[in-house]
Amino acid sequence: MRKLWWKILCIVVFFYVIIMGFMGPVPRLAIINESIRNTYFHVAIWMAMILLLFVAMIFSIKYLRKGEIRNDDIASELTKSGIFLGFLGCMTGSFWANFTWGDPWPNDPKLNGAAVGMLIYLAYLLLRSSFEDEQRRARISSVYNIFAFSVFVPIIYILPRLTDSLHPGSGGNSTFGSFDVDNQIRAVLYPAIIAYILIGLWLAELRIRMKVIKRIQEEKFIDGGSKQG
Repeated sequence: MRKLWWKILCIVVFFYVIIMGFMGPVPRLAIINESIRNTYFHVAIWMAMILLLFVAMIFSIKYLRKGEIRNDDIASELTKSGIFLGFLGCMTGSFWANFTWGDPWPNDPKLNGAAVGMLIYLAYLLLRSSFEDEQRRARISSVYNIFAFSVFVPIIYILPRLTDSLHPGSGGNSTFGSFDVDNQIRAVLYPAIIAYILIGLWLAELRIRMKVIKRIQEEKFIDGGSKQG
């Protein structure tokens, strides 16, 4: 039961976010109106994504220091979870942009930076698939993962603040929290971030277990073949 508590928490919190996200009270703001509910999805998903990618980078560093393949397993699967959330963030952001700015993908530095960031991480997946040797794949992809996160954060958070952007906190616009994050929003936003983080961890855990099982099966097959020989 101890191993299940966080999965039960994930399900409970996720349903709370869904129900409150569509039915709970929200501030009435000009232009944004009811679309502010997307805060619980778009914003929360991206925050969870950043945390997962950061933790993935930490495990890539741990692999380079210790050479333990389990650290690479964790890093790669957390990165895949982060990429999955990243694409969900792009989809929900495009939906929000269409209602707020009249275009699902306007020429905005932050949106373009997000697209570039996702391409950088897709290249990470292609890089991993190009090596058959496990240790070589882990070593090279760990270095790339550190590089990817180091570039991704400036692209989506720092550079848009240096130019004109439609997003809050960029291009002279007010910060997100200064005009639309009140206690009503926080009561759902923070649980939403937790829920998406747990979903990402859950997905990563399942894939890590699959990798371990596959590795054990391959070792048994090799041992069985050597005994027969």
